[in-house]
Amino acid sequence: MQDTEQKLAVFVDFENLALGFKDMKSKHFEIQKVLERLVEKGKIIAKKAYADWSRFGEYKRTLHEAAMELIDIPKRHMTGKNSADIRLVVDAMDLSYAKEHIDTFVIVSGDSDFSPLVSKLKENGKHVIGLGMKDSSSELLINNCDEFIFYEDLVRPTTSPPKFGRMEKKKKEAFQLMVDSVVALVRENKPVLWSSMVKETMKRKKPSFNETYHGYRTFSELLEDAEKDGVIILRKDTRSGTYVIEGFGKSN
Repeated sequence: MQDTEQKLAVFVDFENLALGFKDMKSKHFEIQKVLERLVEKGKIIAKKAYADWSRFGEYKRTLHEAAMELIDIPKRHMTGKNSADIRLVVDAMDLSYAKEHIDTFVIVSGDSDFSPLVSKLKENGKHVIGLGMKDSSSELLINNCDEFIFYEDLVRPTTSPPKFGRMEKKKKEAFQLMVDSVVALVRENKPVLWSSMVKETMKRKKPSFNETYHGYRTFSELLEDAEKDGVIILRKDTRSGTYVIEGFGKSN
């Protein structure tokens, strides 16, 4: 009835990112934006970031709060920047062989040096997503990945957010999370938006989500109320009896 949930491993080459985001106006990298986008694709199993962390102390707290494992690679005259690259490659390949259930590898970097790693992961049957800055990402790496996401697209303000009018706060929060999850699934080109798929995405985006907190006995009841308020359009699958989200209603 629906796709198996993807299992992701995320590897962040922070040294390379620093070269890109130092030229941005904000000059600040937001890991939460990256993770919010990636949980739309599946469950994140492993998160590692590599750098000489003595140079990026201001980011350590934010990364720790995001449950990233920080791998410290002190700079040395003999090894230089590539020591972080080598450690990332070794860890990614090790995980590829050791954890067969992880089917998607995310390389957060624009460095062309990771192209051989991407090729090897694909040989091992892994789906590889790249993520980096537009101006500092290698065309070789971009074209070698199964998919490449530009960081700038994650931090760009969203246009015309849905308007739900006057309604109770908890209800509005539930509807907003549901709409964000439907948008995410459409962006992932899911052909059928099963209600269970939408709920899984909502829980990945916000693990504490529970429909009863928002005043509903079941998730179906939440969907029915959202349709009544013109937020979504529902269809009941005749074979399974499960709700399918067909699109957005007039309030959107």
